[in-house]
Amino acid sequence: MILWLYFSASLMKNTGVVVANDAKKDRTKALVANIHRLGILNTVVCNYDGRAFPKVMSGFDRVLLDAPCSGTGVISKDQSVKTNKTEIDIFRCSHTQKELILSAIDATDANSSTGGYIVYSTCSVLVEENESVIDYALSKRHVKLVSTGLEFGNEGFTQFRGKQFHPSLALTRRFYVHSHNMDGFFVAKLKKYSNRTISHDKSRHPGGNTNYISESKDSVAGIDTSSLDEKKETQTKVSRTNKERKRKLKSADSKKLGD
Repeated sequence: MILWLYFSASLMKNTGVVVANDAKKDRTKALVANIHRLGILNTVVCNYDGRAFPKVMSGFDRVLLDAPCSGTGVISKDQSVKTNKTEIDIFRCSHTQKELILSAIDATDANSSTGGYIVYSTCSVLVEENESVIDYALSKRHVKLVSTGLEFGNEGFTQFRGKQFHPSLALTRRFYVHSHNMDGFFVAKLKKYSNRTISHDKSRHPGGNTNYISESKDSVAGIDTSSLDEKKETQTKVSRTNKERKRKLKSADSKKLGD
């Protein structure tokens, strides 16, 4: 966080106000220390749940959401990511990211004369945490994707394994360790053009693409959890079967010993 904070303060020449929010209170101490060390004077540090931040304050010209993610883009530095994340963990991350991006959009003022922009970024290379999240935001709020201004990086996916995303997802950027000599990364820039909210029963996308098919099925988080429920049910049945087998084996062993 301190890098983008220092960069933002420099661009603003220590004028205006930057609000730096971190959900983990322990990290705010180091953040404050670094702010003093770097001579940053225009920043307020706070500790709130980002999903409820618009209730605390809103009306920002610009919002940068560096979303918590699975960290699959930094496997080269942390090999444990390969084994300590399950499919359910990924869907939970995606759920939280979708809540956070809606919160970031709601905290942004579409009528700002100098902004109305939201930047979303993760250090993940998974579609579920990147394109799926942005695609969901496009269907739930009055926002559109704009160019990131980055001249390098791969275009984001507009389709992946049978799933169709909004064509403007090509404006997002993906970065790979093997291609760009940096950590895996994803970035998207959104422009909010209205402060009105979209009804839940309508799927609305900039440009009026009538052939668009949304992959979101859950009305709250945009996650199809049916497959996860089926897997949980299967795992429970397998666990019960295994326990029953062990019980029968123990019973058989006890009878042999008694004989």
